[in-house]
Amino acid sequence: MAEVNRDAVALMLRHNYIPAPYSIYESTYKLLPGTILSIDTADPGNASTPDPYWSVKQVAERGSAEFFSGSEDEAISHLDALLRDAVKLHTVSDVPLGAFLSGGVDSSTIVALMQAQSERPVKTFSIGFYEQGYNEAGYARAVADYLGTEHNELYVTSEQAMAVIPKMPALYDEPFSDCSQIPTFLVSELARRYVTVSLSGDGGDELFGGYNRYFKGWNIWRNIVRIPAGLRWVLAGAMTTFSPLARESLFFERMQKLAGIMAVDSPEAMYLCLLSQWRNPVEVVINATEPPTLFTERDAWVDLPDFTRRVMYLDTVTYLPDDILTKVDRASMGVSLEVRVPLLDHRVVEFTWRVPLGMKVKNGQGKWLLQRVLEQYVPGYLTKRPKMGFEVPIGNWLRGALKDWAEDLLSEARLSREGYFQPEPIRKLWKEHLSGKRDRWYYLWDVLMFQAWLDKEQKVKIIN
Repeated sequence: MAEVNRDAVALMLRHNYIPAPYSIYESTYKLLPGTILSIDTADPGNASTPDPYWSVKQVAERGSAEFFSGSEDEAISHLDALLRDAVKLHTVSDVPLGAFLSGGVDSSTIVALMQAQSERPVKTFSIGFYEQGYNEAGYARAVADYLGTEHNELYVTSEQAMAVIPKMPALYDEPFSDCSQIPTFLVSELARRYVTVSLSGDGGDELFGGYNRYFKGWNIWRNIVRIPAGLRWVLAGAMTTFSPLARESLFFERMQKLAGIMAVDSPEAMYLCLLSQWRNPVEVVINATEPPTLFTERDAWVDLPDFTRRVMYLDTVTYLPDDILTKVDRASMGVSLEVRVPLLDHRVVEFTWRVPLGMKVKNGQGKWLLQRVLEQYVPGYLTKRPKMGFEVPIGNWLRGALKDWAEDLLSEARLSREGYFQPEPIRKLWKEHLSGKRDRWYYLWDVLMFQAWLDKEQKVKIIN
C-alpha cells in the first residue's frame, strides 16, 4: 500500500472529503477541474504543468463586471431557453435514459424540461425511507404525477441501507464521508434497473444561492465586523476559559465554535469555520499538518464585491466538485450508471454569474430565478418546501445495528496499533454517542470511513 498522506486525513476530517489537488496518498495528486495535463509518452515522468482551459474564477469575475441588464422576465426567458437546450443536449443517447427526482426545485426543473421535450413519459427515480424526517418520496411522487412521468420509487429499509456501507471504501477509492453517499448509491442502483443514463439536478444550490448558510453566514459576518478586531480576539480567548466540568457541556462546545468565528479576519475564514466538521483536526490526526486549500490561499480568492457571491464561488470550486459530483459519480459508476448534470452546462454557468444576486436571492430565499423558470411547468406549491438533506439516520444505526462494526473499527487497541488517530478523543466521542446524551455521529463517521477504507487497503495488500 502506498504511504497515507496524513495531512489529507486531517483535511477529510474538516470537510468530509479530501479537497483537490490532494489525495489520500503521499505524492499523488488529483487533476483540478477544467485543466489538461499533457504527458510525453517518451518521457512520462516529465509531465507538463496542468493547463486550465476553462476557469470558474474568470467566469465569476467577468460576470460580475458584465451584469445581465435585462428585466426579470427577460432573465427568466433567457435562462429557460438555455436550460431547455442544455437538457436537450444531455438527453441525446442511444441507450435508455431517465432522471433522478427528489421533488425539489433543481431535479424538478430538469425533469420538467425533459418531459416538455419528450414524446413519451420520462422515467424518473426516487427512494424513500420509513424513518420520519428522512423521506422525500412523497414530494417526488407529487411532481411526477403532475408531469406525467413514468415514476419508479423504492422505500428502503434500514437493513438495505446499512448493507451498502461495506461497499463504500471500494466505491470511492479514498476516504469519503458525506453520509448521503448511501442514498445516492441506492437511487443509482434503482435507476440502473431501468436505464443506463440518468440526469441529475446537481449544481443548482451553488449557482442560484440555494444553501441557507449563504444568508446565515452574511448575517454572522455583518455582526462580527461591528466589533473591533482587537476586542474580538479578547472575547474569543475568554470564551474558551472554562472549568473542566464546564468543558463537558454543550454550552462550552457552542462557545468554542463562536470563539473560532470571532477570531477570524475575513469572511472566507469565517465561512471555513462554519463549514468545518472537526474544528481542529490536527489535534486528533497524528503527525498531521493541514496543507493550504482554496479556503486559506488568499491569492486564489475571487475578486467579487459581496460576501454571498464569494462563498457561492468557493462552494462551486470546492464542495461541488470534490463532494457533490464525486459522490454522485462514484456511486453511479459503481452500478454502471452514467449521470449527467445539465445545470453545469458551461453556458448556464456563465449566464448565472452574470445574473444580479437580487434575481437569485429574494426575501431571504435562494433560487428565485430558477423557481420562476420551474413555475412555467410545475405549480409552485408542489416544490416550495423546506430544504431537506439527502440523509439517513446514521446516528441511530451506530447505537444499534452498526454498533459492533463501529466498535471494531474504533477500538482503542486498533487505533493505537494503526497509529493514525489519537485514541482518547475518539473513544470519548464514541462513548458519549453510545450513551445517547450527545449525537456525535457526524464526527465519528469521518473516522469510520477512513478506518473502513484503511481496512480494505490492508486486506488488498495481504492478498497481493
